[in-house]
Amino acid sequence: MFGYVTAYEPDLRIREFQLYRSYYCGLCMELKDNYGQIPRLTLSYDTTFLALVLTSLYEPEDVKRDIRCAAHPLEIHPTRRNEYTRYAADMGVLLSYYACMDDWQDERKIKKRVMAALLSGPSRRAAGKHEQKADVIVRCLNDLHTLETESMRDTSPDTSGAALLDQAGGLFGDLMAEIFDVRGDMWSEPLRRMGFYLGKYIYILDAYDDLDKDILSGSFNPLAGMRDRPDLDEYVRDILTMVMAECSAAFEALPIVENVELLRNILYCGVWSGFEKRYRERTQAKESADGGASPGAHEDPADNPVKEDPVHE
Repeated sequence: MFGYVTAYEPDLRIREFQLYRSYYCGLCMELKDNYGQIPRLTLSYDTTFLALVLTSLYEPEDVKRDIRCAAHPLEIHPTRRNEYTRYAADMGVLLSYYACMDDWQDERKIKKRVMAALLSGPSRRAAGKHEQKADVIVRCLNDLHTLETESMRDTSPDTSGAALLDQAGGLFGDLMAEIFDVRGDMWSEPLRRMGFYLGKYIYILDAYDDLDKDILSGSFNPLAGMRDRPDLDEYVRDILTMVMAECSAAFEALPIVENVELLRNILYCGVWSGFEKRYRERTQAKESADGGASPGAHEDPADNPVKEDPVHE
């Protein structure tokens, strides 16, 4: 489900890009040192964003080191680590484990079951450090699984349209709200709102991204009941725009000064790269099917996000 919360590289200054990569590499080292080599596969820019937001808000002291790693042995990588990179690593392990188990339960994907088995020990250690967070994650994912299962049995309009999309997205939003609220302090409200709407955005965008594949496989997708809407692509764009407006408003309510332009780059542009790519593919396919010209002239500034390290992603 993850992979959408990334930066838009062309708009980053060199210093910002280097800073971004240093937290990304620092998070990778947190996973290695705390959980071993296999959990490094859970590394993502989504959890890097979580670490960046919390670091920028609470301003802990970073531990800086230049390292070489097995993935890039000829390069020296600056890393930054602190209590929030450790926290983000813990959350990444928990989310990855439960996501693998969910895929196994829903689609019986063997490779997901194998990955879940490899992450079971690290996930127990992470849950031991964050019992309340782990309980909320499990509860939200169980509620989401129940909703998805029940909606597959009920084809009435009330369970196959906008209400279902909002309810399902809201459950994943609740999960992300709990993760963002790391301290339960005076900044809990804007952090929870930010996490809620970002989680909702991720869930809806993932549903949009997987719609055609899920229809073919018969898997649950909250957008499947609206597949025949001629304006479905614009409808999803409008929903995502409103959701990210709420997320960004919550972010702007936080007293963040450090790294604020980098974080705005991610929130206002980078997160849209996944949607724009899928939107363009779908609209091009429709125009081709209708015999029209390919809309190749359509360009969006979010088309070129920071590239994920293929070793990790």
